[in-house]
Amino acid sequence: MKNKIQLSNVHADDYIPNIDLGKSYDQRYIDMDIHYESLEKLANFFGRNMPVHHHDRFYQLHVILTGTIHVNLDEKSYVVQGPMFFLTPPTIPHAFITDKNVKGHVITIRQQLVWQLMESIESTGWDKGNFMSTPLCVSLIPEKNKDTDHLIELLSLTARENQQSGIKKDFALKALLQLILIDILRLADQSQPQQKMRKEDIRIFHHFNQLIESHYKEHLTLTQYSEKISITEARLNEICRKLAGLPSKRLIMDRLIQEARRLLSFSSVSITEIGYELGFKDPAYFARFFRKNTGVTASKYRSGE
Repeated sequence: MKNKIQLSNVHADDYIPNIDLGKSYDQRYIDMDIHYESLEKLANFFGRNMPVHHHDRFYQLHVILTGTIHVNLDEKSYVVQGPMFFLTPPTIPHAFITDKNVKGHVITIRQQLVWQLMESIESTGWDKGNFMSTPLCVSLIPEKNKDTDHLIELLSLTARENQQSGIKKDFALKALLQLILIDILRLADQSQPQQKMRKEDIRIFHHFNQLIESHYKEHLTLTQYSEKISITEARLNEICRKLAGLPSKRLIMDRLIQEARRLLSFSSVSITEIGYELGFKDPAYFARFFRKNTGVTASKYRSGE
């Protein structure tokens, strides 16, 4: 089970944060080589707007079955509908926003295990150096490629195997993962053409998300955010719509909602205290804000109704 979290006023660092799922999401996985979770559960915990981050010493595979996703991989941007997948090697900065219809799988794998599983096929012409360092974003079209159905079937098997326990589960997950990696190699030459995007726009977008992370509890205005970045509100909004498909104000509100959901789910403090922690001076206003943006009251969300 996920641990109850403590309220904290610690802000994000200025550099790109590293997210270790074993430490920040579920401590059962802290010493494991393979972490599987449905995309829906991770989105419910972290939110559907994932600002720029990386995973030190871990590869991560997102497979989107339905819905639309805006993906930023290093300095490239994509807008892709499911089915699709994107793969991020360790230390590669990435950010993404999914719509509410997105469903899928997320597998996080320790890099040493990936190397071990792929060693046996290196002699077949696999480009180890490129695979180890280059992110992938691939649109999957089932009617055009039989490997798509095979990959999705393997992920369904992985999800079921993840519910098992014992040493046999470990062996089974590693065997399935090797097959998944082989399918990724087969599909890698279908990489999705990226949107043409100015590097400066991507830098501004990442900077804005870092500022949101540091100041969302302070309820800064868009004017204040824009001044910190030294651009106009209109320009900031244009960049956010282009890269995330959302207005800049929505990104700020989504971060507040994400944290509210997280605290309601994983802490035992009162709803009033959560409102104060998130910078709301009036508990009634926090209640209205949460209900307006989620469609349910905070108390019903906490109880799972």
